[in-house]
Amino acid sequence: MKFHLWFDPTAGFHNYAILWNPNEIIFFVDDIPIRRYPRKNAGTFPLRPMWLYGSIWDASSWATEDGKYKADYRYQPFVARFTRFVVRGCTAFAPLRCRPVPSSWHGAGLSRRQYAAMQWVQRYYLVYNYCKDSKRDHSLTPECWS
Repeated sequence: MKFHLWFDPTAGFHNYAILWNPNEIIFFVDDIPIRRYPRKNAGTFPLRPMWLYGSIWDASSWATEDGKYKADYRYQPFVARFTRFVVRGCTAFAPLRCRPVPSSWHGAGLSRRQYAAMQWVQRYYLVYNYCKDSKRDHSLTPECWS
């Protein structure tokens, strides 16, 4: 999925977070959920250890509205800065006392307020949804199946 955020991300620092627990993966921007990937079954949910890395996007057609926006490499080197970078979590082999962080205060899923905020973001700021892309082979994306 691709979003044009409701603010200029280059104008200041913002908080980006990924919550990955055994039931769902949720992506947040400034504590607002923008995407939820629920675990539908073991075959469609990533269970391998998570890796985190920063990268400059590769200007693929999906990210550039089929090549409408070209990467301008005259402005390289591209630099990203991270502050207050925090990683917390439990490994698959952690003792039982290490519990995954819930996505909402009631312990599972999104609260009504969080879900409404996510719907707002997806309604007004989602510009590409691979599940709705007719050029993609959806046999490889079971999360898109109804």
